[in-house]
Amino acid sequence: MKKATGLKKSSASEARGGSSPSRQIDARIKELGDWRGDTLARIRSIIKQAVPEVVEEWKWRGVPVWEHDGIICTGETYKAVVKMTFAKGAALDDPSGLFNSCLEGNVRRAIDIHEGDKINEKALKALIREAAELNMSARAARTKSKSA
Repeated sequence: MKKATGLKKSSASEARGGSSPSRQIDARIKELGDWRGDTLARIRSIIKQAVPEVVEEWKWRGVPVWEHDGIICTGETYKAVVKMTFAKGAALDDPSGLFNSCLEGNVRRAIDIHEGDKINEKALKALIREAAELNMSARAARTKSKSA
């Protein structure tokens, strides 16, 4: 039997009879069934509006991940917080001061959203777009250095 090649992880998962990452995220939102699910759904919508080409993944035994030429951010859910962790957050401009967690790290930054918190959608979209652009520029630089 010939092994399928070139499949994205989500396609390979579906081919093996598993759920797609998008369906797994849908299930997590439904499973939470409270403010955390609503918040995760809202974040997901904002991410898709900011970067329509975003790819959803399901990693590390149950963490929603949004990627575009690399990880943009994750959407972790805890008892008291929904945490958006930006993989390269320390390299991003945050003029609106959205980052409020993991501020001491050299690479990552996070936004902890608590029940009742308002989301500054305009600022969050700008941050998400900036993260995607950073990933794209890093990819372009790697491609350029390989061809040189």
